[in-house]
Amino acid sequence: MTSRADWTNTTHDWAASVDHEHLELVRAKPELYAPSGVLHLLLEVLAYPGDEAESTGRRPECSVELHADGSIAVTDYGRGTDTRVDEHGTVVKKPVMATKDLRFFEDPEAPLLPDGHPRRGMSVVAASSEWLVHTNRRTNGSWTQRYELGVPVTDLEPIPTDGTTGTTVHFLPLPHLAPLFS
Repeated sequence: MTSRADWTNTTHDWAASVDHEHLELVRAKPELYAPSGVLHLLLEVLAYPGDEAESTGRRPECSVELHADGSIAVTDYGRGTDTRVDEHGTVVKKPVMATKDLRFFEDPEAPLLPDGHPRRGMSVVAASSEWLVHTNRRTNGSWTQRYELGVPVTDLEPIPTDGTTGTTVHFLPLPHLAPLFS
């Protein structure tokens, strides 16, 4: 087991669990980071099953549920978000919700999502949501964690493993964002 600071960063910085400055920036500029409102947030979430399919060679599969309270749940059936065990024996989930995506966030050449706007990463969804619950199922365990305005408000909580793998991102977008349907 090694220190988080020694882990290789590919998409996110493992050494930091929350980047408050980054989250505040996203919330301060919704016209830049969520330009098509809720649609952009949904497309950011849906981009991750595509990444998963590309890295594994499997066809991307996911489901989208629209809830009466305005929240949206996206479930994919991939490997689940990367988790590791640190030098203290603590399970650590890659900080995709509360830190910037190193591949896209500040890249002027970031790929465009189907709404025609650049991909920025999951932290945009978390920062632009009143709450978000990230449920993660991997072969080595399953966990859930709740965020409010992008900041974790619970620890990574173990949940019963059900033999599946994948991720559910359930979020309630901030009310000032353009709705998914008008």
